[in-house]
Amino acid sequence: MKLRMTISDRELIETFPVLRSAPEQLVRDILSKAVVRSFPAGMLVYSEGDACSAVAFLLSGEIRVYKSAETGREITLYEIGRGETCILNASCVLANTSYPANAVSAKDGTMLLIPAVDFRRLMETSEEVRHFVFGVMSRRLSTLMALVEEVAFGRMDLRLREYLSEKAEHEVLRTTHQKIAGDLGTSREVVSRLLKDLERKGVVALSRSEITLLKT
Repeated sequence: MKLRMTISDRELIETFPVLRSAPEQLVRDILSKAVVRSFPAGMLVYSEGDACSAVAFLLSGEIRVYKSAETGREITLYEIGRGETCILNASCVLANTSYPANAVSAKDGTMLLIPAVDFRRLMETSEEVRHFVFGVMSRRLSTLMALVEEVAFGRMDLRLREYLSEKAEHEVLRTTHQKIAGDLGTSREVVSRLLKDLERKGVVALSRSEITLLKT
């Protein structure tokens, strides 16, 4: 990660609206303790088992958090975007445990890194910071519960159709079979087979790194 100039009070508040009602001293305190770093797409932010020395608040870009098996299969737990933080990162700092998953940047971006000791203090003293972190945790837990339900009880062909409909823009999805497999928690071979079945049924048209949804 590359060091970047610090951001202004206004930029921090625009990115994290919960701070609009916060005391000015809190905003100044966060900016005085934090460091802004930029990162490229494809960078491994955390590996499973890493120690967490700071909590990252995303100013721009996107980070994918996932679990991987010994076989190489992956499943996406959630994605972090602008104005969000990683609940696993925050919980590791609060509980002083290691990171239990992997995190990789999906897009170029910047993050605000608050050292662990300062983040713990902010959680104790700032209602605004607690409100923000607990709000993110609540939303992420709902996402993870839905993921568990889909993996445990959902049919993969139906899940794939729902995924294509959700992710496609103007009926076109530009991605790889491996990325879909990671998001759905299955193997690339299963995704490729199911997509071929959908193509034979006239549901989709396949080309290199592109899937077109057809009207049926």
